[in-house]
Amino acid sequence: MNAKLNKILRGCSTGVVFLMVVIATLLYGTRWIGLEPYSILSPSMEPKYPTGSLIYVKEVEPTELKVKDVITFRLSNGTIATHRIVEIVDQSFRTKGDNNNTVDATLVASENVVGKTVFCIPLLGYFAQYIQTRAGNVVMICFGVAMILFVIFVDMLTDNKKSKKESKGEVGDEKN
Repeated sequence: MNAKLNKILRGCSTGVVFLMVVIATLLYGTRWIGLEPYSILSPSMEPKYPTGSLIYVKEVEPTELKVKDVITFRLSNGTIATHRIVEIVDQSFRTKGDNNNTVDATLVASENVVGKTVFCIPLLGYFAQYIQTRAGNVVMICFGVAMILFVIFVDMLTDNKKSKKESKGEVGDEKN
């Protein structure tokens, strides 16, 4: 195997590891800095937050919120929703989805506010939802194992070439 192919394989191996770290950070690592990810499952906040987006929510004091802020909150049945504040009524919030024609039927109590939306990554929410299913778990475990085996294989293949050169005295000018 030539040096160019070795470099390509090493680059692919490094790229795979980097990609896995980035995805893991986007899905789980943001919690370390106080951002909780949620998937947008309906078109109520389109076009700003398209269906399938992954939004990142930061906990805030309800007194810091103002009209036009996008908040994530718990409904009475435990469901999580994300809508925009259109009015503040005492210590509650009247909300509305950007894509909805009418305001939400009930006010959001300040204790039900999870936080304020900070940013969004389109389409990543679909992936986040999928890996939470049984099939998604199996696929991710298999993918992770395959990537680890790929990295090990590339390391063995490229290190094997290196050790053959060393045994023939082709590498370096090292003297004992």
